[in-house]
Amino acid sequence: MIICAIGGTEIILLCVVALLVFGGKKIPELMKGLGQGVQSFKKGMSEEEEKPVSPEEKYKERERLKAQIIREKELEEELQKNKDRVHDNQPKGNTE
Repeated sequence: MIICAIGGTEIILLCVVALLVFGGKKIPELMKGLGQGVQSFKKGMSEEEEKPVSPEEKYKERERLKAQIIREKELEEELQKNKDRVHDNQPKGNTE
């Protein structure tokens, strides 16, 4: 973790730079926004972990992913056909 590699001197230097860049009045607002963002992220992560998934939902998700994979393969094949068609239609170089 990078926070462990930062010493006290570096933290003080970062705080001074932030103070110079943002000004004293703006820093509390920035920290409040940062705190709310972290809190929201933690809440979202805990809600995702607590949400039970039914077998039907798992099956639907699996089928959706299968369909997506099939569609991607079809698109790749179509793209390759188009590339081949363009390559075949290019004029041949002079053979003199």
